Amino acid sequence: MAKLATIDIALDEMLVNLAAIVLRLSKPELTRTPEARRALAQSVHQYAVCAARSTDPRVHQLKSQLEETLKPALRVVTRDGVKVS
Repeated sequence: MAKLATIDIALDEMLVNLAAIVLRLSKPELTRTPEARRALAQSVHQYAVCAARSTDPRVHQLKSQLEETLKPALRVVTRDGVKVS
């Protein structure tokens, strides 16, 4: 049983490290093309699948952060200083 706990901890650490890499790659200047956005979405989805069984709260927090990167940035549009949308 101790070996399983050790493996579980190691997997959680790998997930934390993987999330850090994907977060760095999710910057807008790196995900401008549709292909890059699709690759990011696939990476976030695969991370979420792996993180689903984790009990480490860091893994779940990072999953949430990664999912936020997929949401489009909202912009305020103005015309002649008046908010349009």
